[in-house]
Parts: sequence; C-alpha cells; structure tokens
Amino acid sequence: MFLRSACLSLSILTGTLCQAAEVPPAMADYITGDLKNWVNAPRIVAAVQEQNARHAGLTAADINAMDTVWRGQVGVADAPDIAPVLNNPLSDFLREHVALAGGRITEAFVMDNRGLNVATSGVTSDYWQGDEAKFQKTFGAGAGAVFVDDIELDESTQTYQGQVSFSITDPTSGEVIGAVTIGLDASAFY
Repeated sequence: MFLRSACLSLSILTGTLCQAAEVPPAMADYITGDLKNWVNAPRIVAAVQEQNARHAGLTAADINAMDTVWRGQVGVADAPDIAPVLNNPLSDFLREHVALAGGRITEAFVMDNRGLNVATSGVTSDYWQGDEAKFQKTFGAGAGAVFVDDIELDESTQTYQGQVSFSITDPTSGEVIGAVTIGLDASAFY
C-alpha cells in the first residue's frame, strides 16, 4: 500500500508514468526531485538536437550496422566508435552527475530520436537502445514521460539497479527529441 501511494504521487508529479516495477518511496522522491531537475538541461537538449540532425538520413540497416560495430568494441582498448560518445562534453556532464549522486546513480546515458547513444557516463553494452522499453516507453509516450523498469542485475555496471528513463523535449516546439536513462543503485533506496 505504501509503495502504491508513492507510485501514484510520482505519476501526478511527472506526467505520463509507465512502470514495470513498484517504486520505493525514497526512489520516487529522488526521481521527482533530483533527477527531474537536470534531465532536460539545455546542454542535453542541444546535443540531442545536433545528433538528430546528423543522423536524419540513417536507415534501419545503418543503425543495425552501427550497433554491431559498437558491440564488437565493448571491452576493447581501441574503440574508435565508442570513444567519441564516451569522451564528449555531455558525457563529462553525465559523469559529474553520477559522481555528485553519492552512489545512488550507477550510470546515465542520453539517446537521440532513433534510440542511438548521444552521451554516456560509461560504456553501454549496445549503441542502439531503440528496441528497448527504456526508449519506447518514453520517446514514444510523449513529453513528460517517465518509465521505471524492473530492478535487475545490469551487465555493464554489475549492480542491481532500477533504470528510470525520461523523454527529452525541445522547449521551443514541445516535441519529444530523445530520451535519457539513469541507472539507480537499488540498495541506495531500500
């Protein structure tokens, strides 16, 4: 009952909420407070808009090929396709937020309108997130969408985490332009 009340208040504060799991009250508070305050930051919006323009002509085959190359470079010292995403200014911004979170955030990554990584705090297991609920249930759900996924062992961070994802909205047009996913260490909220 207590968890259900937290979920209800979360949905009222954030707009469209889709969840796969019950959200503990401490996590709900963190999502509606700390996270919601920076996930649509101007630098995130600008980077997503820039990548959307650059990737406008990509086909499904192009995206699959890029994802295959990324997966092949995970764990490899020389990763020329991962490095530009991992080492850009927005990735630095995400790492700053991970560091400031006191262990509550395990990872953060931003996706464009195709579900491709724009920036990431650490190497993700794949480049294309467009086939996953974290993207489909935020980008596809409209402005203000939030999706809280089940808590599970994440292979890239090796921690039990719940991922919360938000749609990213162009403040001028109101159009959804991408999504951001934040991994939260489950032990910090229970």
